[in-house]
Parts: sequence; structure tokens; C-alpha cells
Amino acid sequence: MGLAGSGALVAWHDIDESRQAEYLDWHSHEHMPERLAIPGFVEARRYSAAGPGPAFLILYAVVDPEVFESKAYLERLDHPSEWTQRIMPALRNMNRSLCRVEASSGFGAGCWLQTLRFSPDAGREASLRDALTGEVRLLAMQPGLCAAHLLISDRDKASTPTREAALRGGHDSVADWVLLIEGYNRAAVAQDQTALLRQNGAGPDLAANLYTIDYVRLAP
Repeated sequence: MGLAGSGALVAWHDIDESRQAEYLDWHSHEHMPERLAIPGFVEARRYSAAGPGPAFLILYAVVDPEVFESKAYLERLDHPSEWTQRIMPALRNMNRSLCRVEASSGFGAGCWLQTLRFSPDAGREASLRDALTGEVRLLAMQPGLCAAHLLISDRDKASTPTREAALRGGHDSVADWVLLIEGYNRAAVAQDQTALLRQNGAGPDLAANLYTIDYVRLAP
């Protein structure tokens, strides 16, 4: 079990404070349904920050990463609605990562989610992947947790120029590897995983943020 597909779009961003209420309405009533109408999109989630870091986290699960190269998806990105055209310029500090799901274990969606963004040290990619694949299974069974997922991004897919990206300024960041840990107990979810990652081959630049879920929607 785990995530609902073998691909995922995960995005961290801020929003101009004056536009936040409109952003939440837009994302809930237009953007999520719009994305879930694209063949291959199966689940959408939005989270709000529960501490330092980008204000919002967006997670879309897709059946496989090839969905991000599909005609239907790219046409949607190149033909944003009027509402989307108004909202996109208000997004700030966008990190938009198109990923394959390397490992995923557990059941359901937890109230709390920790995201860890990092890159492997050169030459340690395979050992880090093996270690974290096993760790994902162990984390999902720990008290207070319900699931864990390891995502590895495809920078080429993320760099495709689109009208939506241009509206945001065309300079989205990309996370290399992402570990997601979710559960129903805040302290368990927020436990420091820095030592685990670094001792198995993660590089020194590591961003850890805690989020709480706002809204979940499934494809019709």
C-alpha cells in the first residue's frame, strides 16, 4: 500500500498574505478538481505549515511519472484559467518537484506530515536508496505514524517551460530526494531524522518542515 500511484508531484510555496483567502478558495474549488480531471491523477492533498518553512505543501499522486509528460497535463499547464492567471503571480518561493515513488509503505493519510528535502552524496546514491527503502517500511509501523514515502525527482520533467511556470516567474526550485513521514501523533511525525539521513549518505543541505493537512480530494 502507501501512495496511490508510482508518481507524485510535491510542491512547497508561500503566498502573498493579501491573497491567501482567495488562494485557498481557488485551490479547493478549481485547481484540485481541474488536476484530478486529468487522466492519471488520482489524489490531491493540501497542507499548511505547522512551524518554520514554506506556508503550503501540495501533493498530487499520479498512476506513474509519465503522466507529467502527457498531452492532457501539458495542455492544461499551457492554458491556465482566468482565475489561475490571477493567482499564479502571487505564489512565492515555489519548489515544484515531479517525482517517481521509489518506496512507499503504510495506510491512509495522517493529520501530520514531515517533509525532508535532501540530495545524496556523490557515489552514495545506491546505498542511500537501499537504506531508506528499508527505513520507509519501518517508519510506517512505528507508534504515532501511519505511512512513509521516498520520492526521487526528475529535473528534466520539472524544467519543461509552460505558461503556468512563466506566470510564477519561471524560476521554480526542485528538490532532488524527498522523504515524507506522516501520522496521527505530532511528536512522532516531527522526530528529527537528520542523523538517519546523513549517516546513510545524504548531503549536508537538508530541509525539514512540519505540516498539517487541510484538504484531501480523490479523482472522481
